[in-house]
Amino acid sequence: MDKRTYLNNLYDYYQSLLTENERNCFLDYYENDYSLSEIAESNSVSRSAIHKTLKNVITKLEYFEENLKMYSRKQKVLQKLSNILNPEELENIKNILS
Repeated sequence: MDKRTYLNNLYDYYQSLLTENERNCFLDYYENDYSLSEIAESNSVSRSAIHKTLKNVITKLEYFEENLKMYSRKQKVLQKLSNILNPEELENIKNILS
């Protein structure tokens, strides 16, 4: 899994622990695919301020996962279930957990 996908997964779990500004910057950069310059311009701040905010968000998301392990626990459960369920049942479980 690439870093971008991993961060988006962590964001899904821990977004409520971020500030509104952090959430907006993360979404603009990682989901809306805006450049740092575009985000900076729309927020009337410097490009380096957006870069710093995104670095802080990544640090926070990784810290939350390191301590709470919500994402890794889900992955472990799905891995165990994949050994005992048929693909259709596993997909249903994944949809429920999403």
